[in-house]
Amino acid sequence: MSTPAPAAAVFVGPEQTGAPGRGQISVLWALGDRTRDLDADVVRLAPGASIGDHTEEFGVLLGVLTGTGELRTPDDSWRLAPGTLAWLPARLARCVTAGEDGLVYTTAHRRRPALGADPGTGSDAGEPVCLLGRVCPECGRLAAERDARYCARCGTPLAD
Repeated sequence: MSTPAPAAAVFVGPEQTGAPGRGQISVLWALGDRTRDLDADVVRLAPGASIGDHTEEFGVLLGVLTGTGELRTPDDSWRLAPGTLAWLPARLARCVTAGEDGLVYTTAHRRRPALGADPGTGSDAGEPVCLLGRVCPECGRLAAERDARYCARCGTPLAD
């Protein structure tokens, strides 16, 4: 039996992480290798923009690249600045808001299962009949998470 070859390394330079983005919330870069076991992206929030209260299925490591802002959970809030790292456990509600200079940060977490895969210990109700509420009206990406409020590719708010 042969061992699969390792995936190629990925380098993301300041020309990508420092990009101006589009709109109030922009995903400047996302890990695209289909064989990966990790999801990672670089998110830019315009000055004063906020990713409202939300939860993630997996724990998330958040690292600030540039700008300032605030991270809030139900029990606390922290100032975000370049070099700040935050570990957010699975299913912990959180909100990220950019300061007056905007905020660019990276997130990393376990890769979400492909759509149609066994949801595991979640609800056994299955997927809703209509997934249109999870399709981004701007870029057409289908959100992998059931409770997504923003498109992970372009940051556009999803329909309620």
